[in-house]
Amino acid sequence: MARRTPSLLRHLFRDAAGIVSPRSPRGRAEARRFVTYMPRPGDGAPRRVTLIPGDGIGPLVTGAVQQVMEAMHAPVYFEAYEVHGDMTTVPAEVIESIRRNKVCLKGGLRTPVGGGVSSLNVQLRKELDLYASLVHCFNLQGLPTRHERVDIVVIRENTEGEYSGLEHEVVPGVVESLKVTPNLYGNLVANTAAGIAGGTGVMPGGNVGQDHAVFEQGASAGNVGNEKIVEQKKANPVALLLSSAMMLRHLQFPSFADRLETA
Repeated sequence: MARRTPSLLRHLFRDAAGIVSPRSPRGRAEARRFVTYMPRPGDGAPRRVTLIPGDGIGPLVTGAVQQVMEAMHAPVYFEAYEVHGDMTTVPAEVIESIRRNKVCLKGGLRTPVGGGVSSLNVQLRKELDLYASLVHCFNLQGLPTRHERVDIVVIRENTEGEYSGLEHEVVPGVVESLKVTPNLYGNLVANTAAGIAGGTGVMPGGNVGQDHAVFEQGASAGNVGNEKIVEQKKANPVALLLSSAMMLRHLQFPSFADRLETA
C-alpha cells in the first residue's frame, strides 16, 4: 500500500526533541523541558481515545494517566477495553474502536513465551499498519542515572524488519531473518532487535502509521513489571505520562501537553 509522506512521524519527532540541551548556555542554567507549542486553532471539542490498560502494571500506570487528565481537565475521554496478552487475538471491537478514534493509549501486554503464540503487540502493529515505533530516551533533571546527558530519539521499523516474520530455519537451531531497509534518507543505520538497556532515564514513545497512533511507554511494549511491584502498587507512571503528552500534541492540545510536562 502506498504511503503518504509521514508528516505525523516528523511532527512527533519534532515534539520529542523539545529538550533544552545541557551543553547550551540556557541548558547549563536550566536543563528542563520548555514550552514549544502555541495553542492551535480548532473546535476544541473533547476527543475520545481508546484505552487498553493491559497486564501487570498496565492498569496502575494507565490509571495514573486518567487521574492526571481528570485533574487538569484535559479535553479527552477514554473508551476502555480489557485486553490481555494470553488472548489468542485482539478482539474485533478493540480494533474497530482504534480505527474509529484514530488514537489509543496502551499499557503493556504480556508476550507468551514459546508455543507459537503470536504477540498481541505485533498483531496491533500489523492490523493498523503502525509501521514506525518512535521512542525518546532522555534524562530528567535531578534523577541520577547510569548515563548522563542522554537525549536520543530512536525510530524503528515495525512491519518490515525482524517483526515482519520473514524468517526460516536454515538448519536445526539456525534461523535466518530477512530485514528490508529502504535507504530513503541517505545515512541509515540498521540494528537487530536486542535487549533494552535499563537505567538511562525515561522513555516515552508510540507506534504510528498513516492513519492511526498507539501511545505507550517506550521501554518495551511488553513491560508489565513483576508481581511484587503490582502487589505493592509502586509502578512508576512517568514514562506513560510523557507518552500521553505526545498523544495530547498529536490531538492538537499542546497547552495541556506543556502543562503535563512542566508539572
